[in-house]
Amino acid sequence: MSKLRFRISISLDGFVAGPNQSLQEPLGVGGEQLHEWVFPLEAWRRPHGLEGGVVNESTAVMEEELTNIGATIMGRNMFGGGRGPWNNTEPWNGWWGSNPPFHHPVFVLTHHPRDPLIMESGTSFTFVTDGIESALDQARRAALGKDVALAGGAKAARQYLQAGLVDEMQLHLAPILLGGGERLFDGVNSLDSLALVKTVAASNVTHLKFVRK
Repeated sequence: MSKLRFRISISLDGFVAGPNQSLQEPLGVGGEQLHEWVFPLEAWRRPHGLEGGVVNESTAVMEEELTNIGATIMGRNMFGGGRGPWNNTEPWNGWWGSNPPFHHPVFVLTHHPRDPLIMESGTSFTFVTDGIESALDQARRAALGKDVALAGGAKAARQYLQAGLVDEMQLHLAPILLGGGERLFDGVNSLDSLALVKTVAASNVTHLKFVRK
């Protein structure tokens, strides 16, 4: 069976987004700092259609993270578009423009039904209203034997962690303090046999990999 692989950037004080998240600042105040380590990487820029970039200690981590992924699961907040029923007059199509970087099926957890969204270069968004297990079942079927990425945000990740469904967890620990916002592990009382197996230190991030024993 394919693995569910969770990856996320997190601050030293445990936040994956800053306070006061909004459509203008989806990562909250200061939240962009969590990802400053990845934006310059050639391994990140290439899937986003950008040229150039640096190669450093984080490159192998990023390349491994993108390998053998056949589908992605994310929460409504990560897909964006605000809360409540979808606006069908001016539908929100995600933060990524007409050609998102996934290039495979993406399953969005939501309480509000919406027709699937087909984008360029193989990316599709399916909106799942009947829970995390259903989203995982659909993603595994769509992945055709490859692994499934759990992209976040915090609420979606907590549900899968609490249910013991995460097979691998990669935390990108940024050396910053956000002081507030969205905590990753609120309500998660156990990592359910996820054990630390690798640590990679770079100048502006430390990568911590956990796998199920």
